[in-house]
Amino acid sequence: MNSLKDEQSPYLLQHKDNPVHWRPWGEEAFRVAKAEDRPIFLSIGYSTCHWCHVMEQESFEDTAVAGLLNAGFVSIKVDREERPDVDGVYMALCQLITGHGGWPLTVIMTPDKKPFFVGTYIPKHRRFDRAGMLDLLPQITNLWTTRREEVLAAAEHHHILLRNEALKGEAGEPLALDSIDIAYDELRLRYDNRNGGFGGAPKFPTTHHILFLLRFWQASKDLLALQMAGLTLMRMRLGGVFDHVGLGFHRYATDAEWKLPHFEKMLYDQALIALACIEMYQAGRERRYAAIAEEVFTYVQRTFLAPEGAFYSAEDADSEGIEGKFYGWTTREVHEVLGATLATAFIEAYGLEDEGNFLDETTRTKNGENIPFLRHRIEDMALNRGISPDVLEDMLLEARERLFVRRNERVRPGLDDKILTDWNGLMIVALARAGAALDAPAYTEAARRAA
Repeated sequence: MNSLKDEQSPYLLQHKDNPVHWRPWGEEAFRVAKAEDRPIFLSIGYSTCHWCHVMEQESFEDTAVAGLLNAGFVSIKVDREERPDVDGVYMALCQLITGHGGWPLTVIMTPDKKPFFVGTYIPKHRRFDRAGMLDLLPQITNLWTTRREEVLAAAEHHHILLRNEALKGEAGEPLALDSIDIAYDELRLRYDNRNGGFGGAPKFPTTHHILFLLRFWQASKDLLALQMAGLTLMRMRLGGVFDHVGLGFHRYATDAEWKLPHFEKMLYDQALIALACIEMYQAGRERRYAAIAEEVFTYVQRTFLAPEGAFYSAEDADSEGIEGKFYGWTTREVHEVLGATLATAFIEAYGLEDEGNFLDETTRTKNGENIPFLRHRIEDMALNRGISPDVLEDMLLEARERLFVRRNERVRPGLDDKILTDWNGLMIVALARAGAALDAPAYTEAARRAA
């Protein structure tokens, strides 16, 4: 074991048996780096992050990579959800330098915390013109040893960038009322009027945009703002980014149509989406939006509820080392579980195909697995089948319940059982507002227990 064995973070404990001699963030690590005159290799991630798992399996469990890290660096692991302050600083630099961010976040810096290299996921071997760990680490060790002045100059440059960025945030112009109109116009221009949401792939819920649109509609009575908010929520609910078998929302969609999710599920997403749905229900009194919030609360209370009443943080994207394995279905398994009549209805309604309905991210081919998403509205599908929407809905409900039972026999994704005050605060707000808006005392009581 390395120095992470006594930590509390589930993410850090995932790495306690790595051959890399990880240390937690703290003065001890920086004292050792200064004493031994070695750079810091900082890796930031979180326990339900798919690419964090990939980098661990490829590199941090590999003795060759571990040997390079242990010989030339002091290695520090950080859980971004435990130390958002640390993550925020270096993620800001990553976005400034590379134009994008993400996790795992990889930073190499001097013992006095000045970074001279920053990136995200790094493969073990060179791939697609991207240096691998086995190339990068010896190069940096050589630079540190033979061209220290250049390294320190780069570190100082990055330090100044960070300092200037921090100063920008300290004093801005006062917001004027026209800032609201400018924000609305920018969202309107980025809005996807076919699929809902903003921009293209990958597509995130960006619930703060939806909440802004609802408040803007309330103030201006601009119906387009209300329509943008409503269509986005409904398209998300119909898409594969919503777990139609087990409920709850995945973190984001890898496509522009909300079909194929990135599979981790986060407490804060559930809270903010439920909150937006409650406000959407209050705006137009359409029951379908309240129903989405109720589905989210069912999932959260079934999966994230701690015995004391607060809520855990997240469910992993991976199970058995494979992203999304818990969530996929073959048409053969659906027929086996449901029988011919129900299986035919479910497969037609939820877009399943014998060859699979998405491309595997590694092979870029279909592998027979399907992620359910609703192709059309239930009313339209019922009309095509010559039955009432209620009958079709009852059939699909029975199908989902049977598939839910079968899916629970699989190995579940890992649960991050950290209890974070800020994310719980969001869920408390969502439950409390739902309790008032829906006249549902059980939600109010759940909010009270969590508080």
